[in-house]
Amino acid sequence: MKSDGRKRRFGRRKVCPFCADKSLYIDYKTPSMLKRFISERGRIVPRRISGVCAQHQRALQVSVKRARMVALMPYSSTGID
Repeated sequence: MKSDGRKRRFGRRKVCPFCADKSLYIDYKTPSMLKRFISERGRIVPRRISGVCAQHQRALQVSVKRARMVALMPYSSTGID
């Protein structure tokens, strides 16, 4: 195998903020907290980037979709600000 000069870096796994801090909870009625896990284009950030565990990622996904359905969050961000 040839090396092209680039080194692979495997960083430490991020700790789930919801597991670390039990006072945080996922609720569709708090869009300010949910916006931390939404990209600037309005898409849900994957758990390998956000560091959320699988259980909380599923709950986060449901809450974001529910907040979008009741018009607390936009479906997408067009970037036309």
